[in-house]
Amino acid sequence: MEEDLKIASFKPLSNEPVIEINNLKKSFGNQEVLKNVSLKLLNGEHLVVLGKSGSGKSVLIKCIVGLLNYDEGTINVFKKNVISLSRKELSDLRKKIGFLFQSGALYDSMTVKQNLEFPLRRIKKNLTETEIKEKVNEVLENVGLPEALYKMPSQLSGGMRKRISLARTIVVDPMIMLYDEPTTGLDPITSDEISTLINDVQKKYKTSSIIITHDINCARNTANRIIMLKDGEVYKEGKLEEFEKSSDPFINSFFK
Repeated sequence: MEEDLKIASFKPLSNEPVIEINNLKKSFGNQEVLKNVSLKLLNGEHLVVLGKSGSGKSVLIKCIVGLLNYDEGTINVFKKNVISLSRKELSDLRKKIGFLFQSGALYDSMTVKQNLEFPLRRIKKNLTETEIKEKVNEVLENVGLPEALYKMPSQLSGGMRKRISLARTIVVDPMIMLYDEPTTGLDPITSDEISTLINDVQKKYKTSSIIITHDINCARNTANRIIMLKDGEVYKEGKLEEFEKSSDPFINSFFK
């Protein structure tokens, strides 16, 4: 019960930012990857962070969940300053954030069923075996792969692995989703299917999401708002139509 109350304290207020980043800086040695990046993720929206490879997109979301330490600035998630949280508080916060890694990061030695059960047993410790079974079946239905229950990751195609990775992320009912290049390495049809799934997750689970991508079709299919990074800085922020109507040569290199 105490843990449930702790997690509940992170519930976002309506119409307020669930993530707020101010003047974020991150360097690796002499290489400055993020330079004064500021952004807000609003409750219930899909924010696409667009940029070329090496522009700092993936570093940004790894800083949000504390996988990387940053040099300057602030990151507030549900009004909690991430860098000031204790280890337990950060662990509690991470339970409400789903992170879809670019590689999928499935456990190759486990079946799909075991991959989905693992986070449930670790995070939702009060669930019965029946409830765990029902939840696993539910998320597999939601990603369109109920037949994959006993398959090993090596038996799955790239698109199927991405779907199962998404199922494993949403199985614990996260409030925020962070997608790291969700369509990389997929063919155009499968990429569109994954983009549709991202939208379906938003509607079904009422998530707020940051989608890191350089895939314009993914951005077009999912974005409520777009932030473009260039050389570690916010180059432009706005709605999709603003980017598509822009005469800026750098923006046109993506959208034209």
